[in-house]
Amino acid sequence: MTVPFVLLILGALAAAMAPRLLSRARWPEREPVLALWVWQCVVAAVLLCCVLAMALTASAAWSSVRGNVFAFAPHGVVAAYGLSEYGRWAGALAVMLALGGLWTAAMLTREVRGARSRRRRRHAELRARAPRLPDEAVPAGERLVVLEDTRTDAWWLSGAEPRLVITTAALRRLKGRRLDAVLAHEQGHVTARHDVLLHCAGALAGGFPQVPVFAAFRDQVHHLVELAADDTASRRFGRLTTALALVELNEERGVFGTAPAPLAALPGRVHRLLDPAPRLSVAARLRLTACALLVPAVPLLIAFSPGLGALTRT
Repeated sequence: MTVPFVLLILGALAAAMAPRLLSRARWPEREPVLALWVWQCVVAAVLLCCVLAMALTASAAWSSVRGNVFAFAPHGVVAAYGLSEYGRWAGALAVMLALGGLWTAAMLTREVRGARSRRRRRHAELRARAPRLPDEAVPAGERLVVLEDTRTDAWWLSGAEPRLVITTAALRRLKGRRLDAVLAHEQGHVTARHDVLLHCAGALAGGFPQVPVFAAFRDQVHHLVELAADDTASRRFGRLTTALALVELNEERGVFGTAPAPLAALPGRVHRLLDPAPRLSVAARLRLTACALLVPAVPLLIAFSPGLGALTRT
C-alpha cells in the first residue's frame, strides 16, 4: 500500500504548498505565459496523483480492474506492487477517489454548459442590438461587430459564431495604433484559447473550493491571461501604446480610483507596461520549463517504479 499512500501525500503537499511558493515568486509577472504553464503542470500533477492512486487501489480491490490496468504487464510486475497486501479498505479508498473524479467531470460539464448558455444569451442580445438589415450580405469570415453604445468597451464573444465586438464609443475614443492594440489584446485571448483554461480552472475551483491549489489556480489564471494578452499587443504595437489604450478604454469606469474587484488589477497592468521588469534569460526560462515538466513526471515515476524495478530484475 506504500505507492498509493506516497501518491496521495505528494498530491496533498503539492496542493497545499504550490500556491504559497508561486504567490511569493516575482517572476510570474514578468513571464505570464510561462507562469500559466507552471500552474497547469502543478494542477496536472495533483490530478495525476489521485488518478494513479485510484487505479492501484481499485486494482487491489477488484480483479477485473486489475486485469485491465495490468493487461500487458508480466506476472512479476503485478507481484511487485503487492496488491494482495493492500487490505479490504483499498476498495473504499478507490471508490472515494472515483467519486472525486466523477464530481470533477460533473463540475466541468456544468461549467461548459453554463458558458454555452451565457454565450447563447449574449449572442441573442447582440443580434437584437445589432440586427442584420434585410438582404444584407455577410462577408465570409466576418468577425467584427460594431455596437452602438455610449460606453467604451471591446470584447471577444466566442462560440459557434465568434465575434469581436467593439462599441462606437470605443471607436470614437481610440484612434490608430491604440485601437489596433485593443483588438490585438482580444485576439491574443483567442489565439491562446484562454477561454478553455478559464473554464477548467473555474470547474476545479467550483467543485473543490477547499483545495488551495484549485482556488489559487482560478485566481491566477484570470490575472495571468490578461497579462499574456497585454504582452501580445505590446509586442506588435509597443508598451506605451498598449498602456494608453487600456487607460482610454477603461478610465470612464473609474478603475483608476476605487474599482470593483474584476477591474482592480488594471492600474497594475498599466504600470507593468510603462515600467516593465526585464524578462528572464533564455536559460532561466528553459530551466523553469524543465522543472515544470518534472512536476507531473514525479507521480508517474513513483507509480511505475515498482514495475520498472521488477523488469530490471528479470
